[in-house]
Amino acid sequence: AGGKRGIDLRMHDDSKLWVPSQETEKLWLPTPGAQLSRRDALRFSATAGLVAASAAPLAAGASGATERLALTNQGLGSTVKLSNGGGNFPTMSFGLQVYDDAKARKLTLVALEAGVRNFFSSVLAGNQKGFAQAIKESGIPREELYICGSVVSNRAKGFDGAYAATTKGWQDNMKKFSTGGIEYLDQIMLDYPANDAVGILGQWRAFEEMHSQGLTKSLSVSNFSPEQIDLLLEDAETTVFPCVNQLPFNLAVNGKVPSWGGAAGAVVAANKDRKCLVQAWAPLGGSTGKFNNKIMQACKEIGDNYDKTASQVALRWIVETGAAFTTSASKKVHFEEDLNIFDFKLESEQLLTLNTLNGRVGVQ
Repeated sequence: AGGKRGIDLRMHDDSKLWVPSQETEKLWLPTPGAQLSRRDALRFSATAGLVAASAAPLAAGASGATERLALTNQGLGSTVKLSNGGGNFPTMSFGLQVYDDAKARKLTLVALEAGVRNFFSSVLAGNQKGFAQAIKESGIPREELYICGSVVSNRAKGFDGAYAATTKGWQDNMKKFSTGGIEYLDQIMLDYPANDAVGILGQWRAFEEMHSQGLTKSLSVSNFSPEQIDLLLEDAETTVFPCVNQLPFNLAVNGKVPSWGGAAGAVVAANKDRKCLVQAWAPLGGSTGKFNNKIMQACKEIGDNYDKTASQVALRWIVETGAAFTTSASKKVHFEEDLNIFDFKLESEQLLTLNTLNGRVGVQ
């Protein structure tokens, strides 16, 4: 399993994610400043007052979307077929963090050598050129890779402002990715919703335009509440629906995922009903809060039964809950460790232990 390592060494360093400045884009943010944690951005952008009841499923067929997500009681395998054109999605993704292009290039090559094939190259990390250069140097056929970019346009006001900012965002993505010969994306993610319905629809129309030009195969969202996804599903003019909702999702936030509430299984089910796969960001805690000793000890004790590390158990819990994850590492052995979680299955008693670490609210 690549040796033992504490979960605290695997935390996402996403507490200081880059956010475009006022000079770069006229984006809406709740407070001024160049840096914003993902947790704070989610807290400010989420619709106020949404609680667990908000996660109630849509009526069957309400969205008009296509095939249902392929999830089983055993959780996800190493890949899952997404709805709405998302294709075959590797469950484990490497999410590049905030560092320069040189380091992004180096770590992407390490990840590729370890066998990683799904990449989340967020605009927030500010190193899409370095990532693209590594893809070019690797020589791995493009069709063997799953590449997701992202756009941040949540400061924009009104439909036209959101449309313009999001259009500029995806165009900037393609310009940077093209430096490595990447001519299309498998997925483009809207990193944060605008602060009102009109703005969200403006963001989405820009994404649909990118899709219509064949520059991305699918569209996804991040940090969207149930009502914000439903806005897209129920809008008569929406032609392409989201296939992934990236959320803060881990053992520490089980039972208290912002805007969703309820146990992890309920959050996954509510997103599944909307034809969205939950992809966990900060799957090992990170900016959502470090795992406490109780969580770490439980994961370690369970992992000892399978010769797995505590972090592998935490990731396996995500997979068996029916979600995917995007994580980060700096060493080949750690990328390999993240990929090596599909050869064991947690027993029902072990799942119960993990699901009750935060009390009854975390029970599936």
